[in-house]
Parts: sequence; structure tokens; C-alpha cells
Amino acid sequence: MEIAACRAEDIEVLDRFMPSRSLDGNHAARFARQEAGDSTYLIPWLDGRPVGHAEVRWTGCEASEVRTAQPGCPEINGLCVWPESLRSQGIGTALVSAAERLARERGIGSMGLGVGDGNPRAAALYARLGYLPTVAYVDRWAHLDDHGVRHEQADTCVFLVKAL
Repeated sequence: MEIAACRAEDIEVLDRFMPSRSLDGNHAARFARQEAGDSTYLIPWLDGRPVGHAEVRWTGCEASEVRTAQPGCPEINGLCVWPESLRSQGIGTALVSAAERLARERGIGSMGLGVGDGNPRAAALYARLGYLPTVAYVDRWAHLDDHGVRHEQADTCVFLVKAL
């Protein structure tokens, strides 16, 4: 497996293998933030196929509660391994490690990420990797359904931080 920053030519492939209806978390939006210097969009590749993604948001989490509690802390956002059959095989761990390495290269001493209350499997992974809970918050995002109708989503989360 190879993990690399997303390239413009990867967007079409990502859309084909891992379509996203999220308005600010779709592949093109994540790549645009990377191009603006606000993030690094990491893609793991296995046998020439994308098998997940994680965006390191250098600007931090958007939730005001997190910004207040953890000012300046970059966030691993949208970590996903796909298809589900590839989960628990080290891909998520490798993405987190790659994000942490990038932060250390920039001289950053901590990394954070959010985990939804309904995702105990991810919470267990992050705990094993040394991430500790710091602040509860509500993650708000929007997506389009199959008919193009916009829906607002709100998930109760905890922001976890690890000293690097």
C-alpha cells in the first residue's frame, strides 16, 4: 500500500470508487482546500485503487468548542477506509501515522481528530494510537440525497488529541 497526497487526476478515480454526496467533504472540495494550502488530502492506494482517505486540516476543526479548547491544533478529518471489507487491516492506522508524520515535519506538536459517539470501533482505534478525549462538540455537515435534495446532519462527537 502507498499513501500519497491527492492529485488533480485522482478526483475522477476517487469519485468512481468512493462517491461522496457531502457538500464540503467531497473529493473536489478536499482537493481545493489542499491546493489553497489549508490541508493535505491523503489517499491510500492498494493495487492501483484508492481504498480510503483522510484530510489533514492544518487550519484545525471548524467547531468553535474545539477551536477554543485546542487552538492551533490540526485535525485529521474524514478518515475513511473503503470498502468496509478492508477495515481492520491497518489502513486507518497507516493514514493516521502518515498525518502525524506530516505534522511533525512541520514542527507541529499535536494532532487532533473527532469521533462520533456512535462509532465505538473508531474510538477504540484512536485510543490505541494514543489519542485522548478533550472536548465534546457537535459536528454539523450537509449532504445531497439521491434526488439532489440538501440535508443537514448533526453528530455528537468528542475531539481527541495526541501529543506528537
